[in-house]
Amino acid sequence: MSKFDYMKKQHSIYWVCQIGGWVSYALTIFLFAYVLERQISFVFFQRIVMSVLLGVTLTHLLRKTIIFNKLRPPTPSRQWWKIFLLVLFFSFSYSLINSSLIEILRLIEPGRDLSKTESTRFVFSMDAILSNWNGARVLRRLFFGLILDTPIFFVWISIYTLWHYIEFANKEEIKKVKLETLIKELELKTIKSQMNPHFIFNALNSIRALVDEDPKRSRKAITELSNILRSSIQSDKIQVTSLEKELTIVKDYLALEYIRFADRLKVVYEIEEATLQNQIPPMMLQTLVENAIKHGLSKQPGDCLIKIISKFDQNKLVLKVMNTGLLKPSENDGFGLQSTRERLNILYQGEALFELYQCEHNQVTAKLAIPIH
Repeated sequence: MSKFDYMKKQHSIYWVCQIGGWVSYALTIFLFAYVLERQISFVFFQRIVMSVLLGVTLTHLLRKTIIFNKLRPPTPSRQWWKIFLLVLFFSFSYSLINSSLIEILRLIEPGRDLSKTESTRFVFSMDAILSNWNGARVLRRLFFGLILDTPIFFVWISIYTLWHYIEFANKEEIKKVKLETLIKELELKTIKSQMNPHFIFNALNSIRALVDEDPKRSRKAITELSNILRSSIQSDKIQVTSLEKELTIVKDYLALEYIRFADRLKVVYEIEEATLQNQIPPMMLQTLVENAIKHGLSKQPGDCLIKIISKFDQNKLVLKVMNTGLLKPSENDGFGLQSTRERLNILYQGEALFELYQCEHNQVTAKLAIPIH
């Protein structure tokens, strides 16, 4: 939504609330008048319509004055006295104009004594005093108008203030969410930028060993590396990818590693077909496989079995990378595994699980459990 559309929408909401509020006030007066007196004169109807039109006009001018003086909520505490005085001024203006128009337009109901509708001695005594003054009827109506109308203006300013405070809170919440999203994106890009050089270094070492020994295989290896690099570049633009695409990259990577370790490396895939379309963070499975090669095959003699498993378990996608070897305590703090934990925490906010443990005497398992949304 553009800023113009947003302002237009806010303007429409304001007028709906403004007119709706004053019409509700008029209907309330009609209801009480009907219940108490069982009759409503045409003059009474005219006075109510005039009061509503005047109320809409003056409260709109009050709003304009607040905006012009930069007092729109949230308002600093030291400025509240200005709003208080403005409300009193417009409330007084409303009562004065309303009383004067009733007198000028002769909207007076014959036989009605205003004092009979009041309930306190204070009001009776003041009415008696004012009735002896010149222009007493206008002053009397002004006095009673102030008593009855001032609370209405304070109710209006209270609703107006509450609305803006709620709107301000919503805007701040949206800003907070956008800021958190931006921070997450920057953190992810930082992690990925640190991971890529480490991965490329190992891949180039594998290809370098082939250049003189098997040029044909080296050309194929370069193609495999280009596929991996293309995927790595694309991973900077996305947060998740399908398991199927990720497995393709992993197979290219293992093909490059097979050049270095030849028959010592054995790979087994146990992939449930239904899991292939599920989303996982890009390059994450490859990181686990790379870690298995680094700490399994590279640090021990003999063959190394790499087993890659994917399955569903309790509404989560479970990925396991198992390798022959022994787990050392320091391996849990490696850069690859640490970056994996950080990415999972950023993307899934604690809902994902990552574990590295010795499952058998000579077998290490890296387990990843990602919630399915």
